[in-house]
Amino acid sequence: MNKITLLILSSNGTPIKFTVSRLTIFLFVLITLAGLAGIGAGANDYYKLKNKGFDIQELEAKIASRDKLLLSQRKQIQTFSHEINSLKSEIIALNDFEKQVRIIANLDHLDNQTSLFGVGGSTPEDLDSKLNLKESHKSLIREMHDHVDELNIAAHVQKEGFESLLLELDEKKYLLACTPAIRPAKGLYTSTFGRRKSPFTGLSEFHKGLDIAGPEGTAVIAPASGTVTFASAKGAFGNLMIINHGHGLVTRYAHLSQFLKKPGDKVKRGDKIALTGNTGRSTGPHLHYEVSLNGIPVDPQKYILN
Repeated sequence: MNKITLLILSSNGTPIKFTVSRLTIFLFVLITLAGLAGIGAGANDYYKLKNKGFDIQELEAKIASRDKLLLSQRKQIQTFSHEINSLKSEIIALNDFEKQVRIIANLDHLDNQTSLFGVGGSTPEDLDSKLNLKESHKSLIREMHDHVDELNIAAHVQKEGFESLLLELDEKKYLLACTPAIRPAKGLYTSTFGRRKSPFTGLSEFHKGLDIAGPEGTAVIAPASGTVTFASAKGAFGNLMIINHGHGLVTRYAHLSQFLKKPGDKVKRGDKIALTGNTGRSTGPHLHYEVSLNGIPVDPQKYILN
């Protein structure tokens, strides 16, 4: 039998008869199975596509997060480059400050001192800290490394410069403390340094000091720090005191009435060392004051600041 008869009862009980061949049924079943297989394959593809969509969204989220992190890192790089520029400016300002201090203190800047940015080095240009954040910052990072190396050199050179400056200022401070910079006694200048007519012979002579007239017993003060090396009577000078201030500077105080310091005593600027008098070859109470530098008499008034 190559045919199959199907009976289907209707709602009113009337049978409906169908006769189909086995081939038709086979083809129908085959087509049905193929359709179901196609539907299944389509459903599987849809599921896979849907999962891929989720993967793409996750990947896009990761890319967006990475881009956000990259932008943040580039902003930090630009901030660091700006700070490097500021640090360079501060080191240059410190170098200029050192030069100004040397000028004020009359200290020469060493000509053979290494340049701030290395031997023969010049000041590096500022880093470009305003690059487009979407552009690569690799070249900026390389330049930052180079600048950091140069700043290390500059910081080392500046450190040596300040150390040298401190030593020189300390020496200068000692020299200033030892310079006879104030009047040794109150009174009127009756005879200055240089050639004059002798009050005893009437002849021209060279006066090696400064005469300051005043009442006998006027306080004589040390015009600078030093050590008393002599305090005794000495011929025409009468009672004479000598103070060695170092650096070749020596001061002498003649015609004194009384010594308040003795040889070997250390004195500071402003200390009372003696009283004026009229001893030795003198025409009246006064102080004869001398300053010598490396054994050569110099004008005391050139040192007096008050």
